[in-house]
Amino acid sequence: MGNHLTEMAPTTSFLPHFQALHVVVIGLDSAGKTSLLYRLKFKEFVQSVPTKGFNTEKIRVPLGGSRGITFQVWDVGGQEKLRPLWRSYTRRTDGLVFVVDAAEAERLEEAKVELHRISRASDNQGVPVLVLANKQDQPGALSAAEVEKRLAVRELATATLTYVQGCSAVDGLGLQPGLERLYEMILKRKKAARAGKKRR
Repeated sequence: MGNHLTEMAPTTSFLPHFQALHVVVIGLDSAGKTSLLYRLKFKEFVQSVPTKGFNTEKIRVPLGGSRGITFQVWDVGGQEKLRPLWRSYTRRTDGLVFVVDAAEAERLEEAKVELHRISRASDNQGVPVLVLANKQDQPGALSAAEVEKRLAVRELATATLTYVQGCSAVDGLGLQPGLERLYEMILKRKKAARAGKKRR
């Protein structure tokens, strides 16, 4: 399901904001990024193969009543050799979704390094970060609070809005509240940016 057309990585906001918010899903290989993407898109669990480049889908998320928001979601491969490409996709994005395998505690230190590296990149400073602690359906999976602690999420830049949500691509647990919180963080950042411009 992966796509090799990495040169299609967006260099500007992919769509006008009234149409869709641009969101990039990243994380280590085998964290479940693509399965989460297809759970959101098709409302069912899809067993996927490792992503060699990227997948992209437009996803409509209901936000109370009849309201809804459209996310243009880019799911980028997490193999070590592909991680240098992440910055090509995250440039000027509205939000970052960092997925970790909460049942694989031994890789959380590696995930922490990558999370801090990408969020502190000059293009990404201040971009809201939603951490999804995936695979909560598996025995021994760490809670969202424990994942937050091990990833040192609170040590990210003070200007960066963050939230950690437990979830499962198998049954969809936690995805809706996680995306709602991401949307709230994106709006808060945009409002702050507009207010800053008006003060100048």
